Amino acid sequence: MNDRSVSLLDHYEIEVNRTWKGRGAILCESDKGLLILKEYSGPADKVKFQDFLLKHINESGVVQAESILRTKEDELTAADSDGTLYIVKSYYEGRECNYRDSEECSQAVCTLARLHCAADLSSCEELQTQPVFRIENEYEKHNRELKKVRKFLQEKSQKTDFEIYLMKHYDYFMNNALQITDELRYYAYEEDSYEFPVVCHGDYQYHNILRTDHGNVLINFEKCVRDYPVRDLYLFLRKLLEKNNWSQALGNLLLESYNRERSLTDQDYRQLYYRLAYPEKFWKIVNFYYNTGKAWIPGRNMEKIEKLFAQEREKQLFLENIFKK
Repeated sequence: MNDRSVSLLDHYEIEVNRTWKGRGAILCESDKGLLILKEYSGPADKVKFQDFLLKHINESGVVQAESILRTKEDELTAADSDGTLYIVKSYYEGRECNYRDSEECSQAVCTLARLHCAADLSSCEELQTQPVFRIENEYEKHNRELKKVRKFLQEKSQKTDFEIYLMKHYDYFMNNALQITDELRYYAYEEDSYEFPVVCHGDYQYHNILRTDHGNVLINFEKCVRDYPVRDLYLFLRKLLEKNNWSQALGNLLLESYNRERSLTDQDYRQLYYRLAYPEKFWKIVNFYYNTGKAWIPGRNMEKIEKLFAQEREKQLFLENIFKK
């Protein structure tokens, strides 16, 4: 973002005291409190639904979330001279949730469960404007990409150390991805269609959980989506478990924390199991490798893939002991 973007604040009924640059955004101290100006790249109808969802959540009173500021023309976005859209939202004094602190993470999961209670839109017509997300469709797309990269590697005559190491373990993760996708489609859905009345945050990780003097505040709802609530729980769990070598004690703590606020059903557990079991981290590493320059492969890629392989046994033990009791 550049200083020219600051002029967009003139579109709002606010008195600006000062501005400063943040991470990919501009922060603003104003008579309406602390605000953040960010570029908005999503569709127009999505920001309208996001605004509706945030109002619904905040009105519930059970969890605190950001809100979107409207312009003087009552619009949710403002465009600069190039036509780039921006959005202004409330922001808060605080810090990100500390993923190294198990108590803070437990509180974050309790907040997530309360969010899912507040984001149940089963009685709202606006829910029907949003498409239902089906995880098996995404996994099938990932699987096609994995097959494509495997074929590319098999046909490549000269391989780097990273590519040799990758190919050594490729079939294990590829077969795992195919099996999990098939089982998910067969076992993880009940016969009657699920209405997906809960709207997920879509990107629930410690970056988007601000700890303030008034409790946790949730931000960055741009990826909100109709899906099983475990979508958010899965993402939060996976990120933390990868950083903690798939600790069963931590996993149990977080699941118990969620269940205290909102009980997980058997179907929720099935969904959570298959989402954790799918080798998404492997797909991410492979996808990043294939879609960037292959002449020079960053050493960080090798570190990530070695860590992934090293943690696989602990991950399988976690899944076995936590879900197959």
